[in-house]
Amino acid sequence: MQAIRSILVVIEPEHSESLALKRAKLIAGVTGAHLHLLVCDKKHEHSALLSLLKSGLQEDGYSVTTEQAWNDSLHETIIDVQQAEGCGLVIKQHFADSPLKKALLTPADWKLLRYCPTPVLLVKTSTPWAGKVVLAAIDVGNNDSEHQALHNTIIDHGFQIASLAKAQLHVISAHPSPMLSAADPTFQLKETIEARYREQCKAFQAEFDVDDAHLHIEEGPADVLIAHAAHKWQAAVTIIGTVARTGISGALIGNTAEVVLDAVDSDVLVLKPQELMDHLQELATKA
Repeated sequence: MQAIRSILVVIEPEHSESLALKRAKLIAGVTGAHLHLLVCDKKHEHSALLSLLKSGLQEDGYSVTTEQAWNDSLHETIIDVQQAEGCGLVIKQHFADSPLKKALLTPADWKLLRYCPTPVLLVKTSTPWAGKVVLAAIDVGNNDSEHQALHNTIIDHGFQIASLAKAQLHVISAHPSPMLSAADPTFQLKETIEARYREQCKAFQAEFDVDDAHLHIEEGPADVLIAHAAHKWQAAVTIIGTVARTGISGALIGNTAEVVLDAVDSDVLVLKPQELMDHLQELATKA
């Protein structure tokens, strides 16, 4: 978070209060990042609004530029501008689609999560971050090098946001149910599964000073546990990783990030493995 030099802020002209801009100001106020305000608009009818926002932000000491653009779809427009401006973070307010619309069409915010080659912060509430809980969700069961790197990135961002907002960092990971038929005896008992998962967490616990009271290893589906934990601790921000599944399987199944997005009453920061971000970067460059 501290390394982000430029933030793309998606402005929704039809909404009087921009929650995305509110979060962007909080982050830029600490990091000194430049703010690039974008209205996704075919007709370019919002020059006055952008000019007003820009002058107000500049008076408050922020570095700001503005733009109106459109390219075929909302998520493609956002990614095109992110690429052109070199923004290291995209912030957008999330508006939930109806179940019927989601059944017929893939929501634009889901597409943004899948294809954007940078972290995306989707803002859902006006709840202040200060003094609240930042919930970082990881998948300890996947312990290959790519997932380990993603886990560290998720917790690192959680730690930085908690420091920025003087909030508490909690970390959660789901583990599978015991199976008596499992070849590895560890996975035959709940206690031994949890013990193994906790052992795998010791390295990042030491690095980021996460004590056992703030580490939660629980049995069940990840999307259900994350939503329950976010509600239980009234999290202000939930941080999750995604493999950004695409194609038919991704469209039909969705992934945890997409399910969690609509299930939690908190802002959601979505991160991706570096290898996947590099691949999406290539795709965006060729588009």
